Order: sequence, then structure tokens, then C-alpha cells
Amino acid sequence: MPEAPDEPGVDDALSAVVGAIGGQARPGQQEMAHAVSTALEAGGHAIVQAGTGTGKSVAYLVPSALHATRSGGGPVVIATATLALQRQLVERDLPRVADALTPVTGRPVTFAVLKGRNNYVCLNKLNGVVPEDDAEQALFDAPRSPLAVQAQAVRAWAEETTTGDRDEYPGEIDPRVWRAFSVGRRECVGESRCTFGQECFTVLRREQAQAADLVVTNHAMLAIDAIEGIPVLPEHDAVVIDEGHELVDRATAAITAELSASMVERAASRCRRLVVEQTLDRLLAAGDELVEALALATAQATGPMRVLELDPALRQAVTVVRDACHTATTELSADKDAAPEAVAARQQAKAALEETHDVAAALLGFGPMDVVWLDPGPGRGSASVRIAPLSVAGLLRTALFDRGPVVVTSATLTVGGGFDSTLRSFGLGDDDAVTLDVGSPFDHQKQGILYVARDLPAPGRDGVAMEALDELAELIEAAGGRTLALFSSWRGVERAEEYLRVRLRPELPILVQRRGDAVGTLVARFAAEPATTLLGTVSLWQGVDVPGHSCICVVIDRIPFPRPDDPLLAARQAAVDEAGGSGFRAVAVPRAGLLLAQGAGRLIRGSQDRGVVAVLDSRPATAGYGRTLRDSLPPFWYTTDRATVLGALSRLRDEVSSPD
Repeated sequence: MPEAPDEPGVDDALSAVVGAIGGQARPGQQEMAHAVSTALEAGGHAIVQAGTGTGKSVAYLVPSALHATRSGGGPVVIATATLALQRQLVERDLPRVADALTPVTGRPVTFAVLKGRNNYVCLNKLNGVVPEDDAEQALFDAPRSPLAVQAQAVRAWAEETTTGDRDEYPGEIDPRVWRAFSVGRRECVGESRCTFGQECFTVLRREQAQAADLVVTNHAMLAIDAIEGIPVLPEHDAVVIDEGHELVDRATAAITAELSASMVERAASRCRRLVVEQTLDRLLAAGDELVEALALATAQATGPMRVLELDPALRQAVTVVRDACHTATTELSADKDAAPEAVAARQQAKAALEETHDVAAALLGFGPMDVVWLDPGPGRGSASVRIAPLSVAGLLRTALFDRGPVVVTSATLTVGGGFDSTLRSFGLGDDDAVTLDVGSPFDHQKQGILYVARDLPAPGRDGVAMEALDELAELIEAAGGRTLALFSSWRGVERAEEYLRVRLRPELPILVQRRGDAVGTLVARFAAEPATTLLGTVSLWQGVDVPGHSCICVVIDRIPFPRPDDPLLAARQAAVDEAGGSGFRAVAVPRAGLLLAQGAGRLIRGSQDRGVVAVLDSRPATAGYGRTLRDSLPPFWYTTDRATVLGALSRLRDEVSSPD
């Protein structure tokens, strides 16, 4: 690896930061810091896998801060996938790094956090300048309803907050409530035309970000700025992407568009008093026609369903929606009333109309590089049609990686021990970036066991097999609770709960994740009560950090392959197959390997942690791709012997349960 011009400075700076926070020098952290510095200074790219315990945040923050304070080319953008990591960086890591680096850089290192506009209170809305649409007004028409009570509480907070940041509200906020206090990017009238432009929370945040050395944001904002070409971030010199295993999915989600009857209804509601009756009637009729066309198109669908072309009735309905929105937008644009209330109301209505029009136009013109699918929704009138790019690899390459140095890091970026699939997903070739796995300071071979239940039947469509539930119960009993059980579906969670509540003794209680649960509260209870078992899916596969003896067993019900009814991933697999490759190995296996590694990574969180990762799916031991999946995981000691694993868990349980 070539030496970066300022590597001695990186060493000194890293030592200063590690010393200030009371840490110890870690070879992997030092190696990563050098790689990041080299990429930033040379204008190249680095893809770095850094296992748990490496201290990767400090490893990229230190060279990023040095580069930003010396280059004069603008800030370095740090993009994360989750709010939890964003908070960790802004509230813990960055303040300590900035303080420790001041003697090294000769001036304070500044940083700011920047989120999307709809994450902040809109003062125009708060002060009643923007008329509420029918849905928002309904919140306050029933003052005793739970939503209305919450809306009043949010209003009280909004009138006192100094940041306007939704994430600083002390509690959950229903999205319907938050819409009454925020605006999207298109709805904003702009600083110069807004009554509260000089006080706007978003404007203040952008000014802070423009002047900062480091700007912390999220993957979605990065995708909007880079791929959609909408300048929501300040001009910057380089980008560091943490939680990089999520970049493709987050970028895809940011540019996926949806059309539904509720969108048309919302647009009509917002321009009800701003257009002539004939135009309003045309919008309402377009919404009704879309309801009927979607109902007909999804009549036989049991879930999301890809379509290669819009059927005639749906195409006609989408065309009517597009044209009705265009007519209404033209009419609104001709209105020259400059009163603040009129400007705000028109902008809000235009935003809804333009968004609906643009999605309809995209659906009418989609081609072979787009994926379109129908979603029947939970009931009549809730169906929708969506469109997403078949691949974001080319977009990421041209819009992000070709614009300047990019560093991508995560604890899980390799599949089968290599970076090939990750590079391809970013549109990069082998020579386009330096790839580096700095490992982990933990001794996974000695601290953990990977157990694959070779003798269990392969999972079927009926969910978790009874034999697997029996084995799950035996593992929990051997561990004395202390088990995190991860399922690939909600159905699996529900079946396991039903079985375990009967099978387990009362002294081995279970906690169960429900749809919409705040994960932090569940995990805190799990960590505080060692005899418990936590059952969950989705969000528990990543980001759960329970070091110590409260989690000595992580159970994974099955290989987390993409759902067969996922239209986008199925389309990506089909495209590879049609090109002569294996879509299963190119798309499904890498995706499953990364998620499997994330789940397995919940076990060893500290140098004293020990335990078992148990996969209740025989295929990692028996299938041809099994070795690839196993090689994607940390290097645990591997076995398929159940008795060995139960014995190890029992001994570990007795050891950690005994008084000191």
C-alpha cells in the first residue's frame, strides 16, 4: 500500500485521540486509519471491513478530520445507515475526537449533523401560515383522541425546542402527527419567501454544516444528493460511508417511487381551495379511476407482484392521474398572490401534485432497466404501484465514486472471504478501490462456537419446523436463558413464542419483539435480566450490542435468503440468469451471507464474551454454497455436533451464573 503524505500525522493524531479516551493502540485500527488517510489524500477509494472491537469510528474520524482541516476543499461527509450510529458519532465519538485533535490540528475541529428537511419542525406550519389539509385538521377536531393528545404534546415541545429536530422529542411520534408540523423538500416555499426564513431550523443546520469540517448525515440524504442530483448536502471534498453493507438498499429505497390513490387524494385535498371546481373534480375522478384499476390489477395477488407492462386499464388510470396533476399544477402556477399564506398553501399543493405527476410519468415511460410491481395492500383502496431501478450499481459509480474519494466501511462487507460482490454492487471493479479486512481484536476461534444443525430438516414454506423448535428450547435451557433468537419472518417469531411459552420453565422468561416495538427498550430489558430469551426479527439482526453474560447464545432460525415474493430482488436475480450467470449465487447468496454475518455478530461484543451461534438450518453444512456462507462469518470454531454445543453452553451457564 503506498504511503500517504501525512501518515506520520495520522499516527500522532490517532495516538492523541486513543490516549485521551483512555483506550489502547489496536493494530487493526491503525491499519484502517492509514488506509483511510491514503484514500483521502490520493483521491482514491477504500473498502474496509473492520470487525467488532476495532474502533472503526475513530479510525476514520481521525484521518477525515485531518484531511478536512488541511485540504481547504470543503468538509468530509460521514454517512451512516442508522440513527443509533449517527447519535453515537455526534454525542460521543466526535466531541472526544475533536477535543483531542485540537493540539494536533492547531485549531478546533468542527462538526455538524444534517438530516432531511422533514426531520425538522417547520415554523411556517407551527405558526399556522400553512393551512392544514383535511387529514391534519382531523387531528385537532377530536381533541380527546390519542393522536390529538400526542399532537398537542408535540406542539408544546415544538414551541420550546431550540433545534426543531424530531429525534430530540422525548418519545415516539406517529407519522400522521409529525406531518402536521413538518414539510418535505418540495413543500418548502424557500428561505427568501418564508415568513420565518431567517429562523428556519433547516436553514440553520445547513449553515452549520457548510462551515463544519465534518458533516454527519445518512445514506438516504447521500443518495438524494448524489444519485438524484439534488444539492441537499454542502459542497464536500470526500465521503466516508459507515454501515456500508446497507448502502445499496438505502440508496434503492431513497429513489424508489410509489403511486397510490391516497397520493392523489392528498394532492386534491391540498389544492381544494386553490383551483377551479372543474380541475378539482378531475383530480378526484382520477383518484377514483386509479382505485378501480389497482383493485382490478391486484385482484388475484396475495403479495407484491412484478409486472412487465401496465395493463390497459391501469395505464389509462395512470395517464389520467398524470394529466390531471399537470392541469392543476399549471393553474396553481398562474396564481400570483404573494401573501405568505397563499404562497405557502400553493407550494404545499404543488409539491403533492408534482410528486404524483412525476411518479405517474415514470410509470408510463418505464423501460427494461426499471422494475415495476403492484402491492395489493391490506385492504380496498390501499393498493399501490411502485417503480425502482433494476440496479443502482451504475448510478453509485457515476454519481458517487467518480466524483471524489470515497471510503466505505462496515463490520460485514465480505462474502465467502472476498469483496467481489460488494465491489460489484457499487459498480466498481477490482482495480477501482483498495480493499482491506483489518479483522477484529477478538479471538473468535477461542471465544465462540458456530454450530450448524446438520441433522435438522431443511426449512420449508410452513415456517420453523417442530424439530427446530425443540432444538431451540434445548439451547435456551442449556444456556439458562441468555439467548437472542433471530427469525427471518414474523411468522417464525409467533410460532416460536407459542411453543416456548408452553415448553420453557417459568424461571426462563421470554421477551418478544412486536411490529413497531422500540428495539432499545427490549434490548435493555434483555441485557438487565440474564435468564431471559429475546425473540425477534428485522431490526434485531443488526445493531444490538449486549456485551457480557446476558447473551451467550445467538440462534438463527434459517439462512436469511431474500423472500421469493420480493419483486426487486427477484428481478435482479432474473437479470443475472438471463445474462448467463447464476442469479442465486450473485444476488441471493451474498445478501444472505451479509445478513447472516450481522446476526452472528451479535454474540462477541467484548474481549471477555464467550458463547455459541447456532444456525437451525442444515444448508450451511450440506449445500454447495454452505462454505461460502460459513466463510462470511467471523472465524468461530465450527461444529455440527449438538451434544458438544449443549455441553459447552451448560458449562458456560454454570460458570457465569456462579457467584464470584
